[in-house]
Amino acid sequence: MAPANLFASRTCDRHADWCARRAGNAVSSRPKHPLILPFPPGGPADVMARVMAQQIGASGGPSMVVESRPGAGSEIGTEYVSRAAADGNTLLIMSPSFVVLPHVRKLNYDPLTDFVPICELATFPPLIVVNGDSPYHTLSDFIDAARARPSALTYATIGPDTASQVAFEMLEQAAKVDITFVPFTGYTPAIQALLAHQVTAAQADLATLQGQLQTGTLRALATTAAARVPVLPNVPTAIESGYKDVEAEFYVGVVAPAKTPRASISQAIRWFSDAIRVPEIKAKFASLGFVPGGQCGGDFGAIIRKDYANYGRTIREARLQMH
Repeated sequence: MAPANLFASRTCDRHADWCARRAGNAVSSRPKHPLILPFPPGGPADVMARVMAQQIGASGGPSMVVESRPGAGSEIGTEYVSRAAADGNTLLIMSPSFVVLPHVRKLNYDPLTDFVPICELATFPPLIVVNGDSPYHTLSDFIDAARARPSALTYATIGPDTASQVAFEMLEQAAKVDITFVPFTGYTPAIQALLAHQVTAAQADLATLQGQLQTGTLRALATTAAARVPVLPNVPTAIESGYKDVEAEFYVGVVAPAKTPRASISQAIRWFSDAIRVPEIKAKFASLGFVPGGQCGGDFGAIIRKDYANYGRTIREARLQMH
């Protein structure tokens, strides 16, 4: 150990408070890297962003600050980042609304050309659920009932103009049934309506549903994700249930403004990919009902382009109205 480091080590042994303040000052003196959150605080994207920012900072990376700029279904914050300096400092936290909104309204940015993909942070698989006392035990039971009683069954989730609504439309189109869509401002009120027996079924993420699923208050019929949820191995996918075109998996990721230097993009990918691989982060995400991601760069870009095409096709076929 070099003499200076040895001195610092012995000093810190005797003056822990001083060293803690010194470390804090070192962190605070680093340039701030805004992580723009285009949603209200408190949701899955906010939680993931803050966990990532804390881990990256603690690992010697930059000081990242989560800044919420919600509004217009994520349009306001997303447009802000599209116009930000392409210097690698300002990044956007995004979700599938990133590729849904362009198909339902005119925007001042293009998600495929005005941004560069960094990393997918985690996924939160959507689940189709009914009450524990519901007569429907499988997705086919629910669809058969919908086919027998057009428009009589109701389905609640976040909407309108959301990935959740598009996932519902995918199921309705694939099954060739007519189910009444009931939009809510969030997953929690949608599930509250289900628990009150005001709707027949609902769709929400695992983090929202875990408690009720564990107690049996709610029953999961299927997930619209591509694969079964690890903590719910007995719940089939919609594809396994016979609806091959129903695949919608929600995620939170990070993108940068277009024309950001390649070196800055590579550095950001290293920061986030390293953080995602930390065992404590994986455990934290799992406890919140998230599945850690890890697709970065071009691989994450392929996911974005695939979802853009899939959601666009569903929206056109369903003739969803612009809001």
